[in-house]
Amino acid sequence: MLAIIIPYYKFSFFEETLQSLANQTSKRFKVYIGDDASPENPGVLLEKYQGKFDFVYYRFDENLGGKSLPQQWKRCIALSANEEWIMVLGDDDVLSETVVESFYNNQAIFLKKTNVIRFASKKLFGKDIVDSNVFVHPKWESATAAFYRKFAKTTRSTLSEYIFSRASYLKFGFYDYPLAWNSDDRAWLEFSDSKPIFTINESIVYFRLSDLNISGRQDNLLLKNKSEIEFYKFIVVSKLKEFNKEQQLRLLRRYQAELRTTRSLKISEFFFLFFLYVKYANADWVSKFFKKVFHTMKTILK
Repeated sequence: MLAIIIPYYKFSFFEETLQSLANQTSKRFKVYIGDDASPENPGVLLEKYQGKFDFVYYRFDENLGGKSLPQQWKRCIALSANEEWIMVLGDDDVLSETVVESFYNNQAIFLKKTNVIRFASKKLFGKDIVDSNVFVHPKWESATAAFYRKFAKTTRSTLSEYIFSRASYLKFGFYDYPLAWNSDDRAWLEFSDSKPIFTINESIVYFRLSDLNISGRQDNLLLKNKSEIEFYKFIVVSKLKEFNKEQQLRLLRRYQAELRTTRSLKISEFFFLFFLYVKYANADWVSKFFKKVFHTMKTILK
């Protein structure tokens, strides 16, 4: 059975989300809506969808998403029963009508072979504009390969387009990065647990980009930078060996660039990066980085 979790806060596009669930050609799912103490009560709207699909609505007394989105996701998932598979769907995102049906139709292929299922996706801009580009993926792909394609900007990825096993979620959980920026990327790297991601390209999840969500806002750049630093440190410490040499170098340079976005590197960071360059990069890059370290030490000791 599939649990679809909706952490609710924004009313603006919520009916489109609910209508896409009512339109599903298979009703073999249960929806759990966790209201994050929203000032916009969806009660009247939910009454309209009673009987159109199975759902549970719970209103939390305290707003948690403003402090920690991963913690809000966690308490919303805790509303669910023991469904084996989980999808966390944004309150402004939309499913094409065959998403649930295609999930079940493909189970004979992916069961016991993966912990993470992904769908093709399209972008929605505001209320009416739909990006014509469909983002599709290899049927089977390692989590590191999938992440690197996003890192290289040859694809995109959002939380709503994934289904994951409850067992993997209970093992790893969502890491609490600021604004939940990169929390989903880390989840797929960990939830996959050495198994490839399986993609269903015949059904589409529509992700909405607007100034109402984090991805569309420009007033939180410092928090995003903090998250990027923490996330790329996780990559270089825990995952770098899973990439090829060229990719390792680019990921190291990205971590270095994020550290230097708002300040100069600390001495401890210089030596930490130097160690990683020695371990993973070629002699030319080690030499260049050593010169930077030596120059910095001279400046400090003057």
